[in-house]
Amino acid sequence: MAVIFVSFRNGTDMIGYADAAAAMDALAAAQPGYRGVDSAREADGMGITVSYWTDDAAAIAWRDHPEHAAIRERGRSLWYDSYSVAVTQVQRAYHWTRP
Repeated sequence: MAVIFVSFRNGTDMIGYADAAAAMDALAAAQPGYRGVDSAREADGMGITVSYWTDDAAAIAWRDHPEHAAIRERGRSLWYDSYSVAVTQVQRAYHWTRP
């Protein structure tokens, strides 16, 4: 499963955001079913983070994790102007690296 999180940050409390993001990355990586994450952010605050999970139950467990839920509420009240989430099943994936 892939959870696609597209967000627009407002620039408030950049240090607090960075600390929370690092804590959530570490917490997610410790969850059963976690398979990885890809993330990118533009200078204007638009970001895309895709987290990968073995199945829908693992993705839902992450969504419902109490610490993640608390940080999500903090994001809504402080760091984000908006965000959207899409959850989809990955049919195929490829990776290439320059030799």
